[in-house]
Amino acid sequence: MSRSGGGSLPRYILQRVLLVIPMVWVILTLVFVVLRVAPGDPISAAVGGKIDAQALNQRKEALGLNRPLIVQYWDYLSQVIHLNFGTTFTDGQPVLRVVRDNGGATLSLTIAAFLVALVVGIPLGLVAGRYRDTAPDVVIRLFGILSYAAPIFFVGFLLQVYVAEPLGLPTGGASDPMTAFVVQPHTHILLIDVFLSGDGSAIVDVLKHLLLPALTLGLLICGVFIRLVRVNILQTMQADYVEAAEARGISRGRVTRHHALRNALVPVITVVGLQFALLLGGAVLTEETFNWPGLGQKLVEYIDDRDYGAVQGIVTIFAIAVVIVSVLVDIVNAMIDPRVRY
Repeated sequence: MSRSGGGSLPRYILQRVLLVIPMVWVILTLVFVVLRVAPGDPISAAVGGKIDAQALNQRKEALGLNRPLIVQYWDYLSQVIHLNFGTTFTDGQPVLRVVRDNGGATLSLTIAAFLVALVVGIPLGLVAGRYRDTAPDVVIRLFGILSYAAPIFFVGFLLQVYVAEPLGLPTGGASDPMTAFVVQPHTHILLIDVFLSGDGSAIVDVLKHLLLPALTLGLLICGVFIRLVRVNILQTMQADYVEAAEARGISRGRVTRHHALRNALVPVITVVGLQFALLLGGAVLTEETFNWPGLGQKLVEYIDDRDYGAVQGIVTIFAIAVVIVSVLVDIVNAMIDPRVRY
């Protein structure tokens, strides 16, 4: 009774939460090591040739870069534990401030792209599974493969040339300069701020700027949803209860929509965490392609400057966000499907 009754779900949640600690530790260690094994150092890259050797060494010492690696590693872990993600070396800003000022744009793009992937991927997967081995199925599967395999910058370029120009859509930035000037940054998330302002023209402007980047990034993962939904629709349609429903005279289309689709969405929930990581990675390329003022674009700038502090802090925050989302998805999945608890 104790195994099937209460306690199994709380125990599963506790196990998943405890697993966060070693997962985050491994990620933090990898970030630290990868940045340190790269040749050169951020101070020389930023100001090399502009100051003498003595001033250069003084800056390195002030930032702790002359200390042994084990000491730097311990300080790095200690700061993260206290939610201090360091400061940027190039402009001296706290990393959390950089995330606050630029993270809203990345969050808006990620959520919008995820919605695009769901709206496009789930219906197409349903159609492909419903009409297996027919022309629509073949076309949809081919579209899913191409959308997943095509480089983001190439898809973005095609949309800019063949969609943006004919429709008069903007090809870069998050808004027109006047919109950014008029809207007050209450939340540091422009999409929310324009809705709070109630300015209809500003809302339309921001949505128009968001459309192509979200479509580009959303197409990256909609192929995954197409395949998942299609495969699980096919498996579910072979279940006994589906055959029983059809024997009672319920149409196949209704069985597919009201019974098979519900069960087919469970695996989609399972991979949401993985797709969130893919979205964050794709956001970097998407933001560069569309000059989107988010964390991805700032991360590329700091990488070019060899700014250990900024890159280390931003990547760490990305990694922790991915781990947290993955754990939350696992918990939700366990609540929906009790089989995953054992």
